[in-house]
Amino acid sequence: MSDGTGGKADGAMLAIGELADRIGVPAHVLRYWETRFPELRPLQRSGRRRYYRPADVALAERIHDLLHVKGHTVEGARKALGGRDETAAEAAPARGPVADGAAALGVPVEALVRLRDRLAAAMGALAGGAPAADEPPFR
Repeated sequence: MSDGTGGKADGAMLAIGELADRIGVPAHVLRYWETRFPELRPLQRSGRRRYYRPADVALAERIHDLLHVKGHTVEGARKALGGRDETAAEAAPARGPVADGAAALGVPVEALVRLRDRLAAAMGALAGGAPAADEPPFR
């Protein structure tokens, strides 16, 4: 009958500290998620104390999984929760600002990776004083 949150019955509402302990994030992170995920709306009682219903608890656990386990960005997690196919959402983890910016410019990420590798080889050749054997010199 207990769900491991200090003897509370299944389906009982959790205070913000209890939910924070349950999913392993600080309470301020839950308050931040409330600003970024409009679906996460705990009850607020007198003194602005937050109480999370079972549906809110499940949503917070899903958000935690998307952000901290699967590595999505906040925007990616919002899209995954917003009705996109879950398998598609899981197949597209966070790429980071460089990859997103490159995509916006129409530059393939693979081309940037090859360029980075060539630059690293050139820098290594300059540090060693000899040209890299497997890379053509820059012009």
